[in-house]
Amino acid sequence: MNNEKADVRLEDVEETKAELDKKAQKMLEDKDADSRMRIYDGPLGKAIVVLLCVWTAFQLYFTTIGAISAINLRAIHCIFLLVFTFLLFPTYKKEKRRRKLPPLWDWFFILGSAGSFLYLIFNYTRIAQTGGRISSLEIGIAFVAIICVFEAARRASGNLAILAALFLAYNWFGAYLPGYLGHNGFTLKRVLITQFWGTQGLLGTGIGVSATYIFLFVVFGAFLKYSGFSHFINDFSLTLVGRTSGGPAKVAVIASGLMGMINGSAIANVATTGTITIPLMKRTGYKKEFAGAVEAVASTGGQFTPPIMGAVGFVMAEFLNLSYTYVALAAVTPALLYYVGLLLAVHFEAKRLGLSGIAKENIPDAMKVIREQGHLVLPLISLIGLMFAGFTPLYAAVISIFVTIGASWLRKDTRMTPDKILAAVVEGSKSAISVGVCCVIIGVIIGTVTLTSLGLNMGYLILSVVNGGSIYLAGFLVMIMSAILGMGVPGVAAYVIVQAVAVPVLIKAGAMPLIAHLFCLIYACLSNITPPVAMSAYVASGIADSDQTKTGLWAVRLGLIGFIIPFFFLDNPVLLIGVSKTATLFDTGWAVFTAMVGTFALVAGLEGWILRRCTLVERIILIVSSPFLLLPGVLTDAAGAAGIAAVCIYQWMRRNKEKKEIEAA
Repeated sequence: MNNEKADVRLEDVEETKAELDKKAQKMLEDKDADSRMRIYDGPLGKAIVVLLCVWTAFQLYFTTIGAISAINLRAIHCIFLLVFTFLLFPTYKKEKRRRKLPPLWDWFFILGSAGSFLYLIFNYTRIAQTGGRISSLEIGIAFVAIICVFEAARRASGNLAILAALFLAYNWFGAYLPGYLGHNGFTLKRVLITQFWGTQGLLGTGIGVSATYIFLFVVFGAFLKYSGFSHFINDFSLTLVGRTSGGPAKVAVIASGLMGMINGSAIANVATTGTITIPLMKRTGYKKEFAGAVEAVASTGGQFTPPIMGAVGFVMAEFLNLSYTYVALAAVTPALLYYVGLLLAVHFEAKRLGLSGIAKENIPDAMKVIREQGHLVLPLISLIGLMFAGFTPLYAAVISIFVTIGASWLRKDTRMTPDKILAAVVEGSKSAISVGVCCVIIGVIIGTVTLTSLGLNMGYLILSVVNGGSIYLAGFLVMIMSAILGMGVPGVAAYVIVQAVAVPVLIKAGAMPLIAHLFCLIYACLSNITPPVAMSAYVASGIADSDQTKTGLWAVRLGLIGFIIPFFFLDNPVLLIGVSKTATLFDTGWAVFTAMVGTFALVAGLEGWILRRCTLVERIILIVSSPFLLLPGVLTDAAGAAGIAAVCIYQWMRRNKEKKEIEAA
């Protein structure tokens, strides 16, 4: 394809954006419960808006300067989550969205969930003081609460509700399993006490994460959106790479990665930015499966990309009792290699197909973009600056929400009016509902793991399979476990599940705690592009009008470095900034540099292009050379570099020879 034919004009894409928005909405309705929320006419609709504002004010106050016990905060957060779920989420997919009142049965669920958790709030201290004595009435209340939670989870995240039901059933059928996976069995009363009245079940780690980090950062992301930050990111990305070969794909990588880092939802990110970037890529000349895969892979990586990591970095820091700065720095290398690999893939593919970038007249002026929209980056500077200054992430997030409003007022074009502020509050709090409900139902999984010692038993089982062998074999089994547990689950929620089950296994196999957590996080996030439940890839496929299976397989290929690199830092902390106690800054810098060269070799081999089209032998040499450079070490670096140098020199000589032959002719 010649460059003139491939030149892209943004107005051509704008004509189809409305149509694609409808298609994206339809795909979201199939894959994401948030897009199927009910719309109420009349007084109830206004009352829900007021309640959402009250909820947001409650969360902002009591996660910063307000004083409240952890149990009460989590229980009240549960009440809000469950009440809004039964008000807003339909009972079944094809239910009529617009209505005046919810169905009668939803009122029973609302009363049951609110009543059970209110009873817990008023009686938890008394029960704790009596040594945990529970009456038959209180067992019944626990049963009602669990039924309500499962129904809410079925509506908000069907896959996770099924997984939680299997874990809950394990409390009883596990007594019939042999070996490491078996246990002595538990009574219904014991299970209900653990799940509802204890601190390891519904009111455990999962809901604690939702009531603090997740809610605040989802709302923060909504405020950034309404301030125009996403538009700034898109324009700034255009100025950076828009005119280069395959410019639209590179814009998609940068913009989707940055937005995915903030909102923490790969699926929602694909559905929003994808309606712009996917048509641009297709019009440039990329195949539709490739275009959908690029958007899916870029959106997925944002969930483990510093400095925000979709809020999961703060959760990991709390689990590990480490500073957030330490966790964020460690995550830099995996995220950097992931996006370098993706950018190289779209570049080599563009070169192979002979594609150009976006037309010059459609690229905004860089200085104008910075001058008119650059102030919108102040909230991120505020967030990072406050955390580095020693303030908690929660305090920094709340302050940064107000900084977002203040920054938007610096220019008339970006000013957040009261209507926009209200819309940000409503959208942010609504977006937090489905993830929050996932975190509640995760309590059932974690409660089961704690009660039955399933985590320890899984560790012993895997270690018995490994039989004292390589940590990499243990990592491979944990990778499969993490990908399965993370399928169809939001990034933060997936990590909370995986860290409870899989992290102890890696630690027992000899991995450092931080490395074990980071390893499991990456694979839990990558489940979004891992068939057969590659949710991000399937939503992107719907927008691109491509084959779902092919799009999912392309996504795995484009994100392959993400699947590979965790194994290289599993037993080599020198790759992660600040983790190795013996490596110097130069050692880490050199390891990261050679890993980037290894990434270059892997992507070039897969795409079949460096300076020109690669032969089969050249591709094999590049792919084989890649692991040598990813693995830190002088000898391995030399071996890998020799392979790449040989291919590059040979291609350069061939290209020059062909040029001379053409000139002579």
